Amino acid sequence: MAASVVPLDRPGAGWLLAALAGTGALVTAAAIRPGPSAGPSVGMPSASAPSAPTAAAPGTPPKPSAAPPVAPDAPPTAGAPAPATGTPAEAPPTDAAPPAGAASLAGAATPVGAAGPVGAAGPATSASPAEAALPAAKPDVRPGATGAPGRASRLAWAGATIALVAVGSVRAAGWLFVLCLLTAAVTASLALAGGRTPRGMLVSMVLPPAAAARALPWAARGFAGTRPDGRRFGRVLASVAVSLGLLALFGLLFSSADAIFADLLTDLLPDVSLSGVTSWTLRFGLIGAGLLGGAYLLVRPPDLGDLRSGPARTVHRMEWVLPLAALDALFAAFVLVQLTVLFGGSGHVLRTAGLSYAQYARSGFWQLLAVSALTLLVIGGAVRWAPRTSRADRMLVRALLGTLTLLSLVVVASALYRMQVYTEAYGATRLRLFVTTVEVWLGVLFVLVGVAVLRLRGGWLPRLVLATAVLALLGLAAVNPDRFIADRNVERYQATGRLDVGYLAGLSADAVPALDRLPEPLRSCALRDIAAELPEDGLSAANLGRVRARALLKPDPVTAAATGCEGPRHW
Repeated sequence: MAASVVPLDRPGAGWLLAALAGTGALVTAAAIRPGPSAGPSVGMPSASAPSAPTAAAPGTPPKPSAAPPVAPDAPPTAGAPAPATGTPAEAPPTDAAPPAGAASLAGAATPVGAAGPVGAAGPATSASPAEAALPAAKPDVRPGATGAPGRASRLAWAGATIALVAVGSVRAAGWLFVLCLLTAAVTASLALAGGRTPRGMLVSMVLPPAAAARALPWAARGFAGTRPDGRRFGRVLASVAVSLGLLALFGLLFSSADAIFADLLTDLLPDVSLSGVTSWTLRFGLIGAGLLGGAYLLVRPPDLGDLRSGPARTVHRMEWVLPLAALDALFAAFVLVQLTVLFGGSGHVLRTAGLSYAQYARSGFWQLLAVSALTLLVIGGAVRWAPRTSRADRMLVRALLGTLTLLSLVVVASALYRMQVYTEAYGATRLRLFVTTVEVWLGVLFVLVGVAVLRLRGGWLPRLVLATAVLALLGLAAVNPDRFIADRNVERYQATGRLDVGYLAGLSADAVPALDRLPEPLRSCALRDIAAELPEDGLSAANLGRVRARALLKPDPVTAAATGCEGPRHW
């Protein structure tokens, strides 16, 4: 289904349909994953089969029986009640079958790659962290025992993946949808493989491709274990052939009877040309491999519990207090200067430094963005290497890192102020809006880091960092960035008479409602390229942004012979 409905050339509803179909397939795989009673398909004996004596492994002492044999005429043991006459004594429980969950716990206690229960991998060999974390063929492993997050975390990451893919159904901006797809790949990996520590999260992002290759022999063994009946398989093929024949016959009759139904049927059927078949086959192979690897990770969860950093060697107090105190002093001096900017206005800085708006904003914004990112690394290193054994050490960590976090928030505010000045002077663009979103996200990260510093515990921080990044991207999609940019530039034109038509003409169909407010010929100049690249969408490529754009342009089409569009930009 995904190979038939995914439009590779633009955002559309087919991406969401494919995500929902894939989610349903993987949920089914997780729900019916084989347990200890899976039989020969996973190389384990059936638990439902009647217990029978089995030969012990070589070198293994024989198990003692559950109870010693008692002679028929032996007197009862002292203190034990005699069984009633005519009623056979109830046999004591044996250890032939372990209680429920014991097999899972035993399998979880065996490291990946070590000799374990039947079906486990052989001796550990040198491999990459991703290969080492891939699960062996164990019958059933509880996520809690392998270090993978629980069901709630996996459902949250899966929901985030679907929400990110759903952006393609409502927004026509291709650059935004590409960012959402890349982030969805990360959240989908966490939903499949789990991972709580930073190293475990990084490994989980590369596990699905490795699991797709690892799952091929696993799937082959599963197919071989089903032992399909040849006669039954032929009947299934015959049923499928009859179904296809009936659908083709009645589909042709209905499509000839109604043109709308014929268009719908054409959209649903795949392209049978050479290029269409090649594209469909490529998508089917890639998506099928991804789903197979995801099913393998769900049935046999990876062991990411050991992928955590060991205890770091702490340094002496003076070795970390002095650098942090000097850095706090430098940040405090910069913040004092920025307070004069925030309260005195940009005019004060421009008169003092003799800079223009562009020079003032561009000379400092990127540097402040780099400072914000580097400060997070400094705080992370201090938390790792600074000792916290004594009360004095803990107070120093909270004081120095807390001060640095608060001062960094002022640096973030200064960077945002510079970008606001730059945007008001020269208009909004995609890059300026995206970088502003990144700065707001960094500000949120500093707040979270401050909370972790005060508590001196931050095991929850890596997952929350990614969660806030997903929320920031979904918030950017909710703002509708291309329309927001067009609205700001149209309002700026109405106030100042300056407009960069060439840049606005490169926006997506999401910007049409804002650009439609421009007077002619600017309206036609800005909308001519967008209208020319606004094809009719089928069911798989349906998009709300393009639907709205067509509804606005249909009653008032763009003038094809707009004059002045090839000249200089209108500022």
